[in-house]
Amino acid sequence: MISLILTADLEGVTALQPTDTPENPYFYTFRVQCNSCHEVHPNWVSFNRFEQHEIPGSRGEANFVWKCRLCTQTHSASIIAGPNTVQPQDKRKGQKVIDMDCRGLEFIEFKPDGEWEAKGAESSTLFAGIDLSDGEWYDYDEKTSEEVSIKEISWDVGRT
Repeated sequence: MISLILTADLEGVTALQPTDTPENPYFYTFRVQCNSCHEVHPNWVSFNRFEQHEIPGSRGEANFVWKCRLCTQTHSASIIAGPNTVQPQDKRKGQKVIDMDCRGLEFIEFKPDGEWEAKGAESSTLFAGIDLSDGEWYDYDEKTSEEVSIKEISWDVGRT
């Protein structure tokens, strides 16, 4: 199993998660590497947890199916847990966003395309449309008259 892990300093916000509903799915974007020949796909790949694709030569389905162009092996991945909400805590400790069952491939880098959402820690104000692609986010909570932020963002994709 591979997990997408977020480490960040959440100030004044809690319950950070991707905006991910059947009507508005979050497309998880990764760099992918073949476990057979270790070829890294030259482009970013994206998939969501609601779409299912048939795996050639199998009766199974997966969220992401990829055929390596170098060794021609077919690989797959499915999101099996999440998205989880990220809570404020020790900023050196990462928290799982999603868990994936990967067969024959590894995701080696994550790109936070898409929108995220969070709630004000003291006010429960909903902050929607959060863009984490710059590595930080700042806003103002009208109910508490305080600045809120998400900083020192880092991503890790690893086996758990």
